[in-house]
Amino acid sequence: MYRILLPLVALVVAGCNGQQRLDNSSIAVVKCVIAPPLVEQYRDFAALSTADDASNLAFKISGRVLDVPVAKGMAVKRGQLLAELDDREVRLQVDAAKAAYDDALSRLNRARRLLAHDAISRQEVESLESSATQLLASYRNAQDMLADTRITAPFDGVIERTYVDAFQRVASGETIVRIVNPVSTTVSFTAPESLVGVLSAPTTRFSVRFDAYPNVEFSAVIKSFARTSSDALGFPTSLRLTNVDSAKYDISPGMTCVATVITAPKDTHEVVLPLTAIYAPADGGNYVWVVDDDSRVELRSISLGALTGEDSVVVKSGVEAGDMVVAAGVYHLVDGERVKVIK
Repeated sequence: MYRILLPLVALVVAGCNGQQRLDNSSIAVVKCVIAPPLVEQYRDFAALSTADDASNLAFKISGRVLDVPVAKGMAVKRGQLLAELDDREVRLQVDAAKAAYDDALSRLNRARRLLAHDAISRQEVESLESSATQLLASYRNAQDMLADTRITAPFDGVIERTYVDAFQRVASGETIVRIVNPVSTTVSFTAPESLVGVLSAPTTRFSVRFDAYPNVEFSAVIKSFARTSSDALGFPTSLRLTNVDSAKYDISPGMTCVATVITAPKDTHEVVLPLTAIYAPADGGNYVWVVDDDSRVELRSISLGALTGEDSVVVKSGVEAGDMVVAAGVYHLVDGERVKVIK
C-alpha cells in the first residue's frame, strides 16, 4: 500500500510546486527588450562583383587563324592586336576590286570628256557612272573584309580566355577571345520576388561589404534588375558602386561580397525583434512572451515578416511598438507566470 501512495504524493507535490511558481514562490528572471518600430529593414544577399565591360570577340569572316598573340590573364591596351586571320585570299580580292574600280573610273572620265564634245550620249555616261559606283562599293566591301581579318582590343582590359589556337580554321561569328575590364564597380545578386517591387523605389538604399575589405561599407545604387524570372530562382539584380577609391581598394570581377538592401517599412505597425524572442513550439505556430504591467508573461501569437540584418526578424502583427518582450529563455516559461525583468 505504501508503494501505491508514494507516486500519488509525488504528483501532489509536483502540482503544488507548479502552482507555487505561478503564485510567486519562485520568480523566473528573464531578459527583455522593448519592441522598436520598424524604421528600416535590412536584408543581406550573397553577391559577386562582375565586369563593367566584357566582350566576346569574333571574326566577321571565316578563315584560318594566323596568330593569337595574347594569353589568359594578359593585360592589353585599346587597339592592341588580339588575333588575326591569314589574309592572303582577302588581299587578292581587294586588289582585284581596286583594279576593276580603277578601270571603270578611267572609262568614266574618258566618257565625260567625250560628252563635253557631244561625241557620246549622256545615257552611256550615266551607265558608266552606275557601273563605277557599284565597283566602288565592291572595293570598299573588300577593304572592310581585310580589316575584319584582325581583332583588336576595344578597350583597356585583361584577356579572360582565348578559345582558338594558331592555324585553326574558324567560322564567322565564332568566339575567338574574351576581354574584360579588370576594374569592377558592378555587383550582382539574385533578389527574391518580395523585393522586386521596392528595388527602384526612391527610399530604397543599398550598401556592399566585400570579404576582402570586411570593415569598409561601400554605398551603391541600383543599376538594373530583371522583372521576370525564367528559372524561378529569383530576379537577377545589379548594383553600381559609387565613389570608390580605386587607388585604395582593388575591386576586380569575381570578388565575393554581401549586398544589403535597406527599405522603408510599408506598415508603421510592424516591429523588429531578435530571433531569440520567437517561440516556435513543435505543434506549430509562432509566438512571443509579452510582459504586462504586473510583471506576468502573456503568450501571444504573431505573424512574421522577413529577416532583417543577421539576427532579427520583422513582426507584422501580434506585437505593438513599446511592448516588453522576453528575448531569451522563451522555452522555459508558463503563460501567466510572474517574472523578474532584466532589460
